[in-house]
Amino acid sequence: MEELKTTQMPTTYDPKEAEKKWYDYWLKGQYFKAGQRPDAETYTVVIPPPNVTGMLHIGHALDCTLQDIMIRTKRMQGYDTLWLPGSDHAGIATQTRVEQKLRESGVTRYDLGREKFLEKVWEWKELYLESIHEQWAKMGFSLDYSRERFTLDEGLSKAVREVFVKLYEKGLIYRGNYIINWDPAARTALSDIEVEHKEVQGHLYHLQYPVKDSGEFIVVATTRPETMLGDTAVAVHPKDDRYKHLIGKMLLLPFTGREIPIIGDEYVDQEFGSGAVKITPAHDPNDFEVGRRHDLPQILVMDESGTMNDNAGSYKGLDRFECRKQIVADMKESGVLVKIEDHLHQVGHSERSGAVVEPYLSTQWFVKMKPLAEQAIEAQNSNKGANFVPDRFEKSYLHWIENVRDWCISRQLWWGHQIPAWYCEDCGEIHVAHDNVTVCSKCSGTNLRQDEDVLDTWFSSALWPFSTLGWPNETEDMSRFYPTSLLVTGYDIIPFWVSRMIFTALEFTGQIPFKDVLIHGLVRDADGRKMSKSLGNGVDPLEVIEKYGADAMRFMLSTSSTSGQDLRFRWEKVEQARNFANKIWNASRFALMNLGDFKVEEIDLSGSLNTADRWILHRLNETVRDVTRLMDSYEFGETGRLLYNFIWDDLCDWYIEFSKLSLYGTDDQAKKTTKSVIAYVLDQTQRLIHPFMPFISEEIWQHLPHEGETIILAKWPEYESRFEAADAVREMELLMDIIRNVRNIRAEVNVPMSKKIELLVKPSSAEVLAVLKRNEDYIQRFSNTSTLEISLELTTPDKAMTAIVTGAELYLPLAGLIDISQELGRLEKELQALHGEVERIEKKLSNEGFVAKAPAKVIEEEKAKLVDYADKRDKVIARLAELRG
Repeated sequence: MEELKTTQMPTTYDPKEAEKKWYDYWLKGQYFKAGQRPDAETYTVVIPPPNVTGMLHIGHALDCTLQDIMIRTKRMQGYDTLWLPGSDHAGIATQTRVEQKLRESGVTRYDLGREKFLEKVWEWKELYLESIHEQWAKMGFSLDYSRERFTLDEGLSKAVREVFVKLYEKGLIYRGNYIINWDPAARTALSDIEVEHKEVQGHLYHLQYPVKDSGEFIVVATTRPETMLGDTAVAVHPKDDRYKHLIGKMLLLPFTGREIPIIGDEYVDQEFGSGAVKITPAHDPNDFEVGRRHDLPQILVMDESGTMNDNAGSYKGLDRFECRKQIVADMKESGVLVKIEDHLHQVGHSERSGAVVEPYLSTQWFVKMKPLAEQAIEAQNSNKGANFVPDRFEKSYLHWIENVRDWCISRQLWWGHQIPAWYCEDCGEIHVAHDNVTVCSKCSGTNLRQDEDVLDTWFSSALWPFSTLGWPNETEDMSRFYPTSLLVTGYDIIPFWVSRMIFTALEFTGQIPFKDVLIHGLVRDADGRKMSKSLGNGVDPLEVIEKYGADAMRFMLSTSSTSGQDLRFRWEKVEQARNFANKIWNASRFALMNLGDFKVEEIDLSGSLNTADRWILHRLNETVRDVTRLMDSYEFGETGRLLYNFIWDDLCDWYIEFSKLSLYGTDDQAKKTTKSVIAYVLDQTQRLIHPFMPFISEEIWQHLPHEGETIILAKWPEYESRFEAADAVREMELLMDIIRNVRNIRAEVNVPMSKKIELLVKPSSAEVLAVLKRNEDYIQRFSNTSTLEISLELTTPDKAMTAIVTGAELYLPLAGLIDISQELGRLEKELQALHGEVERIEKKLSNEGFVAKAPAKVIEEEKAKLVDYADKRDKVIARLAELRG
């Protein structure tokens, strides 16, 4: 593809114009497409599929920016990279949104029927998927759209059926009664992750149940008195002396007269409350397990809408909360209610409908988790599992999977993968199959009905790393790009998604689905609060981009926290990132104005390089080495700090300024060498910053002397030993130290940089003298001197401002510019500080514990510091004496 022609760089960078231009260019050139390097090593990332329920939030922006950084880096490093995009049908979330939309028109899904309703949901999906595409583009994500998948597309549906059937045939999927999370508003089962636990100020109701044929009572406490109508036992601890004599006896359940047993079970905490617990197996998960151990009846007292049913007797037809009010009133009147206490407790709410979740006994489909979990645990414990970054999250993963319960996978919805099970209405036989069943294999009847429920969204999401690559078919992508290289996700879904992908992949592919799992935190507001609609503190990534540009948002998000830690979103941080982009732009623009028509083939770094040239190449080399190492460890925050410091300080504030001496000089060879260094360093810098700031780096790179169509395919910088120049670093640090001190003294006495000054420099050795003489022009130019004297035999003036740097003494004759008393005060403060440093290091070196434990290198460094500080202190003492004399 031909290069996109660029004109002269504008005065200011326009993110909107550049972002649209370059993203269109990248798409047209198919630069994001995998498979174009058939002989290269692969690097694969599958995007955590966003739900087609609305706009992407700032958390999505963080998650995907980290993925894009790694994909762009690995692409430049020569890998055949695949970043596979996709989206999730998000069962209950999407269905709830569409139903809400229909209700605004006075229509329900039942009015439309299943087929017509699903047409509406597919229309919704297409609308919001288009929005997601637009947001991905605006954020600059280099996704291979040719391989995009959706959890309900034909290929993934085939994979879902394959997994369901195979697990059923192995006895790992079964149908049965179980306590599940039930949403009475949406009338569907919920997974644990779809339940939000909120702290609610409720009540603890103490009730007394009479022991049959006895004058005794047992007091129990409950937060849900309406469920007492479904009690089938009261449990006590078998070793509780208060109740031992009652185990096996019967109680009379108030209002029903039904007899229920007193049972002994170690589940009961003797120290909590009365030590007696009402057991309602159909409405509490713990009670359900107790009930199974003791073969207790399971009595449902409400229907799927949360309305009391026939088993509730006279309370039938009441809403569960109305029933609570009525039954409490009746208990008070009858003497059953002993007392009511205020009780602050966690109550589950449906994440989608907001309704209070009801633990509910229901016939559902389940995955038997223990055998699957054991495979995953064995893989992790034998070092064949996923590498969690940070590694502390491996504990979270193992804790959940070691304590996993059977997974309820059926949902009472219409939107999703309909369960591939058919019931024969004639003989009751259940058929589970890949294809639709029309004839009963048992009775040959044709009166069959498919299960109306759909699968939990996480069921299809669990197959994402391999179903997206064509499994169960043996596709070329599956053999080449699987297992994937990296999963990036938040810590909040390790149990519900990461774990399920791992055990499913082990079961069906025999391999861990991803090598590394990079865990990031949540994006919170500036006060550390979780972003939510109710608080109104959410941040729209598109708003950030509109204001500051995509690059600024990406750089801020990716470099503002360490792995696994939450990030606080602050607008001022985005502004700082935008300022950083502008700094890069302005420096590049200055350089390009001076490069003129300089060609890439003219770059020559083999000639005579001055101190500044060698120093910047050495610093670039160090930055390349460290950034590459940090990127491999996913330390984006530290990477950003290094890039920021190198570009802002070393390149822009120092080297670009130093280069002006050559660029504006008359030495053509020096001018050409400086142009070569600038062109090379800027080119390499844009490559390093490109994964973080793809748009501005492409815009600048296209203006620079370069080869190739796009920076996307440019080679990642590599460490080169030829640029090592420790001596140039020492020289440059001396020069910068002198210039900084001169500028500091100017500021201290309010002498502007425009005013020329006299500067006297006394080197500490002939070696330092040679360095200073070789770089005299830099000192003169950036200190703005009228006269500059550098000499070992320097006669120090009586009245002058002074500064001591490592290797030299600086004197700025006062010539009536300042008050002598002020200079004495300044030197006395400096002397006090130097005294403190000398004493601190002496104390450290006299500490036997430190000397015994510290590495020899550290001890030598401390000794060198002591000599340096002592030397500076002696010189300040001498200068004070001179001024006072």
